[in-house]
Amino acid sequence: MRNPENTVSQNLLCFSHLRWDFVFQRPQHLMNRFAKNFRVFYMEEPVYVQAATPTLVSYVKMHNLTVIVPHIPIGTSPEATVELQQVLLGSFLESAGEQAWTFWYYTPIALEFSRNYKSSLTVFDCMDELSAFRFAPESLKRLERELIEKADVVFTGGHSLYEAKKNLHSNIWPVPSSIEKEHFGKARISREQPADQAAIRGTKLGFFGVIDERFDLELIEGLSRKRPDWHIILIGPVVKIDPITLPKGANIHYLGQKNYSELPAYISGWDVALIPFAINESTEFISPTKTPEYLSAGIPVISTPIRDVILPYGIKKLVHIASDTDGFIDAVEAILKQGDKTEWLNKVDEFLKDISWDSTQEFMAAQLALALNSNLKVSIAS
Repeated sequence: MRNPENTVSQNLLCFSHLRWDFVFQRPQHLMNRFAKNFRVFYMEEPVYVQAATPTLVSYVKMHNLTVIVPHIPIGTSPEATVELQQVLLGSFLESAGEQAWTFWYYTPIALEFSRNYKSSLTVFDCMDELSAFRFAPESLKRLERELIEKADVVFTGGHSLYEAKKNLHSNIWPVPSSIEKEHFGKARISREQPADQAAIRGTKLGFFGVIDERFDLELIEGLSRKRPDWHIILIGPVVKIDPITLPKGANIHYLGQKNYSELPAYISGWDVALIPFAINESTEFISPTKTPEYLSAGIPVISTPIRDVILPYGIKKLVHIASDTDGFIDAVEAILKQGDKTEWLNKVDEFLKDISWDSTQEFMAAQLALALNSNLKVSIAS
C-alpha cells in the first residue's frame, strides 16, 4: 500500500507558541512521528538576548527534527521583531534551496512574518482556543480568521472546538489528542515511586500539567481544607498566575515540572487522578490530553464538567464528573470504597484500544495528502 505521506512535501515547517522543551504534549507527539517521513523544523517564538544582530539558532532534537529559535536583540520593538523574524525566515528558506514546504501552524501569530512565503500546503492544527487565554494579543482573532481562510486543511484539538469552528472551513476535522498506551501503562506494572513522592504517606490525589488560569485554585484549597488526611500532588510548571495565589497547606505538595518519561512512576502512586479545571472562557473548548493518559495508567479519574471530558468519558462512566469540592470528595470516597477495579479497567481498555498517537498522525498525514492532491488538480485545471 502506498504511503500517503509520499505525495506530500517532505519538508515540514511547524510554527508553534509552545517551547519544544516545555511540557511534552500534542505538537511534540505529532512532530516526532512526522519526522519519520519528513524533514521537520519546529520554529519557536523568539527569545530576546544581549546581541547586536538577530540570528536563527537551531538545535537538532532527533533524526529529521530540528528546533529553530529566533534570537532577537533585547529592546527590539514588537513591530521590528515581526520584520526581523520575516527576514530570518526568508534566509532560512533560501538556504534550504528550492524546496516544497508544508507550513504547519499552532499559532496564528506566526502569520505576521510568514504570510508572504509560499508553501505547497498550509495546515492549521487548532489545539486550543488561544484567544481565550490570559494575555492573548488582541490581534489573535483576526489572525486566526486569516489563517483559517488560508489553510488547506484545519484540525481541531477536540470535538467542542470542532463544533465551534466547523462552519468556518470546508476541510476541517476534529482530532482529539491521543495517547502512548505503552508509556503510561508502565504505571500499572511498577509501583516504585520517585523519592519526592514516596516520602508522602497516605491517600494521594494527583495532577500533572501546566498550572495556569485554567486551574481551579478554590477547588484545590477546598479539598485540602475539608480533607486534611488526603494528600494533593501537583506536578507541573506554574504559568501566567502569581505563585503567591496558589493554595497552601500541609497536604498540598507542589513537586514542580517533571520529564515526560518520569510521569508513569508518579502516577503509579496515586489513588485518584484529578482534572481540576475551572469552568471559564479559557476552558470552554479544551480537550485535556491527560484524560486518556490517566486512564491508560489505570488510575480512576475525577474531572470538573469539561465538555470534551463529559463526552465521551463521563457518559461512558469511565471518568467521574463533579462540579464542586463536595462533589469531588464524594467521588474520591466512592472510588476508595470500590475495591476491585477489573470491570472498570476492562471498559477503559476496550474504549482506548484503537486510540494512539500513531493512528492519529497517520490520519492527519492522509488528510494532508488528499488536500495536496486537490490543490494539484485545481492548479492543473486552471
